[in-house]
Amino acid sequence: MAQTAPATAFLGHSHNHTQCLDTALDRAAAVCTDNGVRLTALRRRVLELVWGGHRPLGAYDILASLKAERLGAAPPTVYRALDFLRQQGLVHRIESLNAYVGCPDPDTAHGGQFLICRVCGLAAELNDDTVDQAIRKCAAAAGFKVGRKIIEIEGLCPHCLNS
Repeated sequence: MAQTAPATAFLGHSHNHTQCLDTALDRAAAVCTDNGVRLTALRRRVLELVWGGHRPLGAYDILASLKAERLGAAPPTVYRALDFLRQQGLVHRIESLNAYVGCPDPDTAHGGQFLICRVCGLAAELNDDTVDQAIRKCAAAAGFKVGRKIIEIEGLCPHCLNS
């Protein structure tokens, strides 16, 4: 797997977010078709809300948006949709923030490393094989079998660093 460029979330004005969102939704539909599962209207809408920006979004933020659009939206509805999206590899959970981000590479199984700006909240996903290999190598040397590996790195994005 090639490294995913982390700059996408940090591009600012030069980033075509409409195209980014359309691509994410098209890829989600293809992944679900390939996996033989349904991307229902609700699941698609939750994914669209998660991809609404490159900032991790909490379940209750998603719920608030859904309640404004749909009567009867409730926490279990959102959590079921998020669980489905995670199972399909379409979103990741940022544990430290208890929030979700869209996955830019849902076609490939990966752990993911996340750069999270502590000022503006933007998050960018890295998928660097070198990091994954180093983790597997060190874990194997310790007799440890790696399961899920998600790395969260907090710092400053280029915009906040330069302001």
